[in-house]
Amino acid sequence: MRYLPDGVQMKQADEYTIRNIGIPSVVLMERAALQTVAVMRSRKVDVSRALVVCGSGNNGGDGFAVARLLAEAGEEPEILFAGREESLSEECRLQKEIAEKLGIKLYTEPPEKEYTVIIDAVFGVGLSREIAGSYLEVIEWMNSRRCSKVAVDIPSGVCARTGKILGTAFRAELTVAMACVKAGCEWFPGKEYAGETVPVPIGIDTARFGTDPDVCVTFDRADISRMLPPRRADSHKGSYGKVLMITGCSGMAGAAYLSAKAAYSVGAGLVQIFTHEDNRAVLQQLLPEAVISCYRDYNEEQLEKLTGRADVICIGCGLGRSGNAARMLGFVMEHTDKPCVVDADGLNLLSENMELLEHAKAPLILTPHMKEMSRLTGYDVRALKDRRMDILKAFGDRYPAVCVLKDSRTVVYETGRHPVVNLAGNSAMAKGGAGDVLAGVITGLLAQGMDPYGSASLGVFLHACGGDEARKRKGSYSVLARDLITGIEVVTANEEEKKYDRA
Repeated sequence: MRYLPDGVQMKQADEYTIRNIGIPSVVLMERAALQTVAVMRSRKVDVSRALVVCGSGNNGGDGFAVARLLAEAGEEPEILFAGREESLSEECRLQKEIAEKLGIKLYTEPPEKEYTVIIDAVFGVGLSREIAGSYLEVIEWMNSRRCSKVAVDIPSGVCARTGKILGTAFRAELTVAMACVKAGCEWFPGKEYAGETVPVPIGIDTARFGTDPDVCVTFDRADISRMLPPRRADSHKGSYGKVLMITGCSGMAGAAYLSAKAAYSVGAGLVQIFTHEDNRAVLQQLLPEAVISCYRDYNEEQLEKLTGRADVICIGCGLGRSGNAARMLGFVMEHTDKPCVVDADGLNLLSENMELLEHAKAPLILTPHMKEMSRLTGYDVRALKDRRMDILKAFGDRYPAVCVLKDSRTVVYETGRHPVVNLAGNSAMAKGGAGDVLAGVITGLLAQGMDPYGSASLGVFLHACGGDEARKRKGSYSVLARDLITGIEVVTANEEEKKYDRA
């Protein structure tokens, strides 16, 4: 697990390290410069003729120190000072004076020369205003140069919290991030400006992030084996949960099939599908391992028996928005306390009757994409993209549910827990049925005793890693939703093998 702090959180950690641990700011600056140079060399960046563009703050101080280290190593760096003399921080002034005493050439206007690399150290993580005036002109000039581009900590102009571009931004191919990659370098469009992001240790204490639930986290492949629910030698199908999938209106057998098979693929013990009678034959043929129960019209007695036998419920995949579907959702929300995943049409029906969400008895996982979240909250999609964390927090404070907000960067949110930002996955997954697979994966993990937050977090990551495996096999264009399940099976098998190897 890795932390993805925003600018405010990173500054707090920086100040704590300086004041409470006693590591001076200038020492952190020296380490930042050393690590930046080391990463550039490891990535084979040609630093023989580097231009370091420095602002007036501590990010600029990092840049001055980078130029000095390159000069000491025999390179020929130059500096463009884009800041203001009267605004220099104490540490940045010190680094600037050292660079000047060493005779490193310093410009205050963009030089018309060719460089092998431009290193951006204009603004750090604290930038919150739109870039304008001379700063905008300098950054656009930097972007226009034909050479390698490297950012120190974060590309200037990228909001460290949201990834929003503040007027303009430096387009880096490589970003050397101090202590942690900043959240804004992973949210789009910031990610497109950050390029490859490499976190480096410089002595900042990040342990305090563990006690701050507002700090985002993300997973790496190595986390999967630790998080997967255990499989005991002395067990049976009942040990791994009984799933009820209330999915698939007439003609929507595919959604029922994909979600049920996905639940099985991650280890659920028994999956029962409650679907329209028209889907019976095709589902029995596609997935004989599942128990099929059917309806033509709403039957509360039948539904009560099915929900009573289940350990967990998934409702909504291909369910439709008919009166029957609305009554089934209402019954589940009002009468069962079984953990429940609500997806697709279930969410659309909820948006028309939010009181069901306020008074739900069951632990809930909601899995909306941006348009479905717009219906649930009343915010348009643009506002959701710009202010997703604020909106998720307000939604989580009001409604007792884990929310999986699906997007190119899916985020799992529950009040009082670290938001989990998924960085895996790819554009090949943008196909019909992918959401049904995700709902099934989360439900299958939930059935094995994982808590809603844990099953949602692992489920999103497994689903995305399955998509990465599918793209390896079939490329970016030909992946189908069913291929995600195959990819998930490959991922879990590989991680299980690693777990056994460590044991």
